[in-house]
Amino acid sequence: MDDRGEPHLRPSRRLEPCDAAGDERHLALRALGPRLLAGGDSRMIPDMAQVGKPADEPWAPIPEAPHVMLEGVTKVYGHVIGLNDVSLAVKGGVTGILGMNGAGKSTLFKLIVGRLKASQGTVRLFGTDPWKNPAPYARVGYVSESEQLYDWMTGLDFVTTLARLFGYTRDEAKERALHVLDFVGLADVANKQIGKYSKGMRQRVKIAHGLVNDPDLIILDEPLAGCDPLARTTVMNVVRELGAMGKTVLVSSHILNEIERITEQIIILHNGRLLALGNLHAIRELLDQHPHRILLRTDEPRKLGTAFLPHRDVYGVRFPKPDELVIETNNLSSVHKALPAICIASGVRVTAIENPDDNLESLLGYLTEGRS
Repeated sequence: MDDRGEPHLRPSRRLEPCDAAGDERHLALRALGPRLLAGGDSRMIPDMAQVGKPADEPWAPIPEAPHVMLEGVTKVYGHVIGLNDVSLAVKGGVTGILGMNGAGKSTLFKLIVGRLKASQGTVRLFGTDPWKNPAPYARVGYVSESEQLYDWMTGLDFVTTLARLFGYTRDEAKERALHVLDFVGLADVANKQIGKYSKGMRQRVKIAHGLVNDPDLIILDEPLAGCDPLARTTVMNVVRELGAMGKTVLVSSHILNEIERITEQIIILHNGRLLALGNLHAIRELLDQHPHRILLRTDEPRKLGTAFLPHRDVYGVRFPKPDELVIETNNLSSVHKALPAICIASGVRVTAIENPDDNLESLLGYLTEGRS
């Protein structure tokens, strides 16, 4: 205050250049900083050499790149090899991932969606390593084999809540949820509690939540497990439609005919290794050189067996039970084509036809030829 009681108006201080002593203190502080960072409390020591980082450019997928590409990927759990030197590339349509329990299907999926990191090799999504830039995960929809649902929520509330996590507004999230629930055939039960859903409905609401972000890559781990025949057909139709829309869909199963009803493009895993990749029909043609069996149930197996013996592709018949005929052939498709006409001409009533070799276990046996 001055003599009149008025406050002094002090001019603001200007930043002056440091004197020589100040420069020395500044240099000493810069030299001391790394040592404090290494051993002491660095919270009060600013990083004098900090350089601003420019804003990252928006990520975009590489148009020509596969949606999924693995290069020499291995995953080791302690002393167990979950996946062993797997390389593959997939883009567009539905691809079935076949393998018995423990073959590496779930490990493969977890590596793709980032729940596991490869012990060796590289996983790329849309041409990008997601461990260096996680942006590609926003274009992925993942439906795990395990069930993690909230029974007290309605299907609509559940899917809407997950849509909000992707950044949709409240109205947008509800609109997206209604759209995907309708797509999987649950529009009429959208406001029903999940706890009152059947097994097939629970599987479909899981698929709906995996589609809510409109992904380009969709991972479905055993989506048909536990479904009744009607629900199974509905889920298969959903998967086929996603493939027809240009999405890349990876769907796993250990049941050969399930995958065969969805797609011809398959990947077969066995003991963590990539055993086969390609068109299932082409693989079946290669397998025709192996012996196959056709089992027919009938009241007159010997009479029917006699009718089949003249066929050029039948090299033997057996009668394991009084009502069973087993036809042995190296050309399964040829015998199947002739089968109706031969049965009708023989006048023998057939009650059942089965292919004991037409399963994944037999397919793996043919492909591995005794190898582990």
